[in-house]
Amino acid sequence: MKKLFRVVTVPVSLEKLLNGQWEFFKTYYNITAIASNDEELVAFGQANQTKTFGISLTRKITFFSDLKALWKLYSFLRKEQPLIVHTQTPKAGLIGMLAAFLARVPIRMHDVVGLPLMEKRGLKYYLLYFVEKVVYACSHRIYPNSFGLKKYMIDIKLASNTKMRVLANGSSNGVDVSHFSKEHFSKEENNILKKQLNIDPTDFIFIFIGRLVGDKGINELIEAFSNLSDEDPKIKLLLVGTFEKELDPLKKETLLKIKNNQRIISVGYQEEVRPYFAIASCFVFPSYREGFPNVVLEAASMELPCIVSNINGSNEIITDQINGIIIPKKDTKALQKAMFSMKHDTSQRELYAANSRKGIAEKFGKQIFYQALLAEYKELEDDL
Repeated sequence: MKKLFRVVTVPVSLEKLLNGQWEFFKTYYNITAIASNDEELVAFGQANQTKTFGISLTRKITFFSDLKALWKLYSFLRKEQPLIVHTQTPKAGLIGMLAAFLARVPIRMHDVVGLPLMEKRGLKYYLLYFVEKVVYACSHRIYPNSFGLKKYMIDIKLASNTKMRVLANGSSNGVDVSHFSKEHFSKEENNILKKQLNIDPTDFIFIFIGRLVGDKGINELIEAFSNLSDEDPKIKLLLVGTFEKELDPLKKETLLKIKNNQRIISVGYQEEVRPYFAIASCFVFPSYREGFPNVVLEAASMELPCIVSNINGSNEIITDQINGIIIPKKDTKALQKAMFSMKHDTSQRELYAANSRKGIAEKFGKQIFYQALLAEYKELEDDL
C-alpha cells in the first residue's frame, strides 16, 4: 500500500485538526503521523492504530533544534520513501516541506490554516513572509483552508493562483454534524454541568473555545464582558482553552479581570467540548486572524447563534443578521454592542439559532471534505 505521511507541529493537532481522517484514509494509504516527540504522540498512535514518528518541533523559532529536526525527518523520508508528504501548521510546513523536497518525495502538499504574518509588522513580517515562500517553493500544491485566505495570499503575492486550491467549500477537516448536535444532551445533563460550574439555570452564557491569547480577541472579549457584567448580574462568560504565557500572552489587566470577576468561568483545555457548547446561549469568537476556524463550524452545528469578527473563514460560515452577528476585529465597543443585542433581542437570537445549523452538513460535512481530499491525492498520483 502506498505511503502517506501527515506532519503537524504538536500531537494535539493530529487529534483536533485532523480528527476522523485517520480512519477514512487507512483504506487507501499506509499512514504515518509525524509530530513533536512526546507521550501524546505515542498515545495518539495507540488510540488510532496509526504509525508515528517523533521529531523535535516547537512553535517558536529554534534554529539548531529545527536543523536537527530537519535532518532527522530527511533521513527518515529517504529510508521510508513515502509517496505523499502532507503538512499542516507553520513549523511543520517548513521542516516537513524542506525535508520532503530534499528527499525528493513525489507528492508534497501543504495546508495553510492561518498566517501569523497577518498580525505582524516590520522585520518579523518579512521573516515570516520569507519562511512561507520557502514552504510554498518546496510544495507541489498549497491548500489555504478558506477562499478569503486564498485571496489574501494572492494579493500579497505569497503564491500563484494555479498552485493553490481550496478543498470543497473550505475548512481543513469539515465537521461531523451528527457528533456536534445538541440532541446528545438532555436538559437534566445540562443543568448538572451548570451546577458544577456555579451557573444558575436562568443565566445567559457566552462561550469562547480556543487558545486564550491576544490574537483570538480575548483582551477585547474580557473588556466587553466586564462592562456588560457590571450592569447585568445574569450573564456568564465561559472560557474553554489554555492560556499561553510565551506566545502572544494576554494583557496583565485582562488576566486580573478573569481572575477577579466571578462571572467569568475558565475551565482550561477540555478534551470534550460538546457539553460546554450544549449549555451555552451564544458563541463569541472575536479572533484577529484565522484560516478557517473549525470551532465556529462546531458551534453552528450545535445550533448556537454566533458573534464573530469580520475575518476570512469566520465570515464564510456566519452571515451577518442571518445566523449571527459579524463585527469589525479589535473593536471592543462593537463586540459589547453585539453581546448586549444577543442577550436582549430574544426573537433575533432565536432566528440566528434556528438558522445556524442549516446548510452546515451540505457544505462542510466531513465526508464531503474527505472525498475532495481523496480526489486531490488521486489526481496528483495520476499526474506523476
